Parts: sequence; C-alpha cells; structure tokens
Amino acid sequence: MNLLFIGDVVGLPGRRAIADQLPGLRQRLRLDLVVANAENIADGAGITRKTANELFAAGVDVLSNGNHAWDKKEALEYITTEPRLLRPHNYPEGTPGTGWHVATTHAGHKVGILNLMGNVFMHPPLACPFAAADRVLATKPDDIKIVLVDLHAEVTSEKMAMGWHLDGRVSAMVGTHTHVPTADERILPQGTGYITDVGMTGCYDSVIGMDTQKSLKRFVHKLPERFEVAEGIGTLCGVLLDLDESTGLCRNITRLRISESVTQTTVKVA
Repeated sequence: MNLLFIGDVVGLPGRRAIADQLPGLRQRLRLDLVVANAENIADGAGITRKTANELFAAGVDVLSNGNHAWDKKEALEYITTEPRLLRPHNYPEGTPGTGWHVATTHAGHKVGILNLMGNVFMHPPLACPFAAADRVLATKPDDIKIVLVDLHAEVTSEKMAMGWHLDGRVSAMVGTHTHVPTADERILPQGTGYITDVGMTGCYDSVIGMDTQKSLKRFVHKLPERFEVAEGIGTLCGVLLDLDESTGLCRNITRLRISESVTQTTVKVA
C-alpha cells in the first residue's frame, strides 16, 4: 500500500500546491490513501469548511490537526459533521470530534489514522499522548493492520520517544508542527516508519510560512505585528510510505518536496 502524508498545509500557497500537484501524484505514485495535516489551511491558523473541502476535492482523504484546531470557530461545529477531519485524540472527553478515524481504501484495506498532540512547550496542555496511543491500540479491531500516527509536537525528543514507544505496533509515526522538514526518515528496528517532522506545505520564502518582513519586525524591533501568510510559490512537502498490508509494517519511507507550477502563483493569499 502506498500512503502519502502531507506536512502542515499553510494558507493558500499550501492549498494551491496540493491542488496543483496531488492529482498527478495520485496517479504516478499509485496512492491508496492521502492524509494531510490541515491545522493551518485557513489564513495560516485554523480550518474552515471551505478550505477543508478544497483539500478533499484535490484528493486528500483525511485531515489531521493540531494546536490551531479551534482558531476558526466554525470548526467546532464542522468537525462534528465531518468524520474525515480529526483533532488531537488526547483532548478531554467531550471535546467535539475525535482523533481516531478508520479509512477504507479502494482495494478494501482498512487504515487507522491516529492524531495526537505533544505536551512539551505546547498549548493547551493535554492528556498524555503516550497513554492515549496505548488506549487506542489496545481496543483496535484485529482487522485494522495499518495504523498511521501524526504526533503534532514541538520538541524532537518527544516525537522520537513516541517513535520508539510505538515501534512495531503501528505502521508509521510521523511528526508535525515545526514546519521544518527533518532528514531522519528511517524504519525503526521493529518495522515502524518514522520521521521527526514532515515539514510544511506552503511558501518556503517565508518564516515557517508567514510573511518574512512582518516576522522580522517582531524579532528585530520587538514590536507587535500580526502574522500574515507569505505570498509566493507553494511547495508540497510530505513522506511516501510503502506499507505491508499483511503485517502492517513499513517497507520504505521517502521524503517528497515538490513545488507548484509557477503559473499557479498569481492568486492573492487568503
């Protein structure tokens, strides 16, 4: 099975890069499932029904989330009506939505997607993601062999620890949140695919997807400045996972980084 996980999609450049590149990638790479972290798709912070539907229409099957899950108020209602939109599973009981979803590929294979959020330097502080993962895996039906985990976390050590914690129990553990891709993709000893951070799908001529000059004003002059999504060429950043349907383990993990066609970059950032 070929599964593509797309890193944090930031604003219009990120959505545009997916619309430009994903349909072709689905065919060329024979993708069975596409998952994208979407917490930044609307104005760089949050999710709306409109922006989520853009990604679904482009070929994304499931959207994971993070600490910006509720930055757009409409997400609180939307997530209760759209099972393909997740939020971190270690939110308190009673929070709208869920962080566990089972998708079915066209070939009939069931794929569990688990979305978690780390604790270190993250806001709001949530329940232990390690314990949350253990609970889900303990009750997972036996016919779900393939499980993908998106841990949305700040520090590399927490994501690395989760990789080791889940090695051999899930198909892949991918990190998101920092918007900076790491070059440490590997298959852990017990067969779990791992990368500390998949990176960002958005404009890389920026400060993690935000306008460079506005970011510099905050850092250099210490003055308040509202962040705005950077304009420019969007780049799709992700990992391609080759997963064994019988064992649920990872055969290969490959980083992908593909820029959108230059002719697609004239639309104003939203």
